[in-house]
Amino acid sequence: MHGDDGCGHDADRAPARLRGTAFWLLGRAALIAQKRTTERLFEAGLQRGFYGVLATLVEFGPAAQAEIGRRLRIDPSDMVAIVNALVGEGLVTRERDPEDRRRNLVTPTDAGRATLDRFDAAIATEEDALLDGFTTAERAQLLALLHRLT
Repeated sequence: MHGDDGCGHDADRAPARLRGTAFWLLGRAALIAQKRTTERLFEAGLQRGFYGVLATLVEFGPAAQAEIGRRLRIDPSDMVAIVNALVGEGLVTRERDPEDRRRNLVTPTDAGRATLDRFDAAIATEEDALLDGFTTAERAQLLALLHRLT
């Protein structure tokens, strides 16, 4: 990477020994991807924290707040705020679990499912823009390497 990294920092100012390490390059790439994705979602009227929660609920079904937070590694207090906001937007419902009255189940609404589709489209658009200089094979290789690393 040379010049401005898209995060307002001049990447060439970092010492060469950092710029030549995987941990530094992965960190920079993550910052760039997060910044660009957050901007794209904002333009689409979407909040970044909502995506993982909605995706989890649609893929795995209704779940307790704590379970969603553990799955996504979201702090419990942040999870409460995200679910409160999602309920306020009408994207999920929160109701007592009939099998365990001590916990609430969070369930996506039809509006939440439609919003998840908008998230998917916005993220796909930004990912295409971010990886514009990569061939299809390079994109597949990058994803395979990132899966292997994580």
